[in-house]
Parts: sequence; C-alpha cells; structure tokens
Amino acid sequence: MFERFTESARRVVVLAQEDARERADQSIGSEHLLLALCRDDTRGAALLAARGVTAATVEADPRRAAPPDRPCLPDREALASVGIDLDEVRDRVEQAFGPGALDGTRAARRVRRRLWGHIPFDHGATKVLELALREAIRRGDRSIGTEHVLLGMLHRETGRASALLRARGLTLDEVRAALDEPGTAAQ
Repeated sequence: MFERFTESARRVVVLAQEDARERADQSIGSEHLLLALCRDDTRGAALLAARGVTAATVEADPRRAAPPDRPCLPDREALASVGIDLDEVRDRVEQAFGPGALDGTRAARRVRRRLWGHIPFDHGATKVLELALREAIRRGDRSIGTEHVLLGMLHRETGRASALLRARGLTLDEVRAALDEPGTAAQ
C-alpha cells in the first residue's frame, strides 16, 4: 500500500514514527499521524490550519495524553513542590551504588529499547492508513496524499486523532467538501 503514498504522505508517516520514538511510545497512534500532518507543509496541513488545528493546538490538547499502559514519568515540578529534588536523588543513588546506577534499571532499559528499531502502528493508526486508501479510491485518485490521511483520521474508529478533530468541530463531510473545491491538488 505504501507504494501508492505520495512523497508528502510518506514523510508524514516518518514524522509520526519520529514523534512516537521521541515520546518513547510503544506504538505509533493516530495522534502521532495528526501531529506529523500538522507539522508538514502539505494540503492536509493547510486544511487543518484553515480550521484552527495546528501542531501547537494538537500538542496542547489533553486528549493527546499518554496511553494508560505507558509508564508515568515523574513531573519534576510536582515532586519539587513536595520537597523532592530529582537531581539530589540521582546524586545520592550514584554515591551509594556508583555512577550510572540508575541507567541499568528496568525502566531505563525500557525507554532505551524504544529509541531505535521498528515501532508498530496501533489499531487506530492502521485504520487511518486503510481508510486513507479507501478515501483515495472513493475520490478516484491514483495516489494517497496527506488529504486522504486526514480524511482517514476523521472516521470515528481511528483513535485519538478522531477525537481531537471532532472536538475542534471538523467533520468528514466538511473536509470532503473542502477538497472538492477548485484548486485542490493531492500532496
């Protein structure tokens, strides 16, 4: 299927993988695809920006929060507010057990493991890509562009991206109609 993706749509998938890797997520979700789409200069991004959806609004949206099975990383400010200094804790552990003692923990290995290698798509992201193909076929387009990826995100069963976009008032019918306006080219 990826051979039918335009260069821009492929770049969005790569950016989504990089976002998931940076966040140490175990899979690429539709929210990663949405953020990547907003960060790229494409037709899909332009459609979103025209409706007030930008990388900043996606990143700030609480619906983009980490999945419940992701380990919760301590919030430095919250711990400091109750008198816990993470740097001091690290220094004391290293004094007692040697330099780099925390680097060998299970939690450190789990995060390190995600920094390279294949990151799978979760169900929602897989569904977005499948629906992008269907939307391209429905429109009679020969390739899958970023606008098709956006249309795929607007279906309900596609995870967090769908919820983020619906909360901002975007609908599948509205974006389809915007794409039918003159001057819309696939990217």
